[in-house]
Amino acid sequence: MKTRKLVMIPGPTPVVRAIQDEMARETVAFGDPGFVKDYRELLVDMKELWGTTGEVFVIAGTGTLSMEMALSNSLKSGDSILIVSHGFFGNRFVELCEKRGLDADIIESEWGKAVPVEEIEEQLKKKKYDAVTVTHVDTSTGVSAPIKEIGEVLKKYEDTLFIVDGVCSTAGQKEYIDEMGIDVLITGSQKAFGVAPGLAILWAGEKALARRKALGTISEYYVDYERWIPIMNDPSKYFATPAVNMIWAMKESVNIIKEEGLENRFERHIKNGRAMQTALEGLGFTLLADEDVRAVTLSNVLYMDGIDDAEFRSVLAEEGVVVAGGLGDYAGKMFRLGHMGNIDVHDMVSTIAAIERTLHRVGAEVELGKGVGILMGELLK
Repeated sequence: MKTRKLVMIPGPTPVVRAIQDEMARETVAFGDPGFVKDYRELLVDMKELWGTTGEVFVIAGTGTLSMEMALSNSLKSGDSILIVSHGFFGNRFVELCEKRGLDADIIESEWGKAVPVEEIEEQLKKKKYDAVTVTHVDTSTGVSAPIKEIGEVLKKYEDTLFIVDGVCSTAGQKEYIDEMGIDVLITGSQKAFGVAPGLAILWAGEKALARRKALGTISEYYVDYERWIPIMNDPSKYFATPAVNMIWAMKESVNIIKEEGLENRFERHIKNGRAMQTALEGLGFTLLADEDVRAVTLSNVLYMDGIDDAEFRSVLAEEGVVVAGGLGDYAGKMFRLGHMGNIDVHDMVSTIAAIERTLHRVGAEVELGKGVGILMGELLK
């Protein structure tokens, strides 16, 4: 009998039965009154929970589409942008900006470290920027950027938009849009929301919406705020066919979040993330990200000497847990473990136990039960 596999990559994350059931519902017309009501309620909840008087867009797409949507509605060719990069996905903004003909400057940290806020502020003093982008959690490095502190700095620069990539953080790490000075927050459905891939999500604050108005006509069609705002304000209207079942799934995810409480959810991610990281270190692994900038939605785990990446991840999959490989210079040197969304204690204990069994099978020294004991001790504090 085959072992059931837990997908513990940094996204897509495990989808609980209640959300799966929403995706399995019989699809209705996008104008169905019941669906329109559900869509409208979802949009209201998402604006209220993440704290903005602006707009939220929930449309068919991916996190990368939401990145493009943010840039397309905020900047025109020749505008200046400062990209604060902590890894592979921070650098993805570079390519998107080049495609748009933007004047892009990059502040890049060593992988595993964060760009100091003081360095960002010094750069802002040297040149006028129309926007700054920061990835809150970069899945290639496991680094969590200090977005609250960066937002405080950017409040001094009224003409500069603060664009935050929350693909691997939103609904898992603290983000409040207007309070933190975030003008655009982007994410996708498949990570800390615990929904399958398929939705691009973007919040735009009042300053970002004013910037879009000032741009006038833009060349993009599908991602234009102006085409979507009438639908977000009244989902009975039509622009492009909504992903009906995915909207239902996202609504159930938000219902789960409301029942748990958003602040409680953030605290749970901190406790679970730190417990997993302590257990991994107890087994002899090290983590790429420095402790003071370590994300809680995933862990980027460096192998001890003598471990072959391909063999380890293959055996781990046989033991019932799928993890992701390293990126860039760390390909073959580490694995990436997601622990966000709606995972529970059973998932976490099973994951650490499977890692212990894998270490044993690949010939590494391991005290069976040690990691599980550390994990449980941390969770029960």
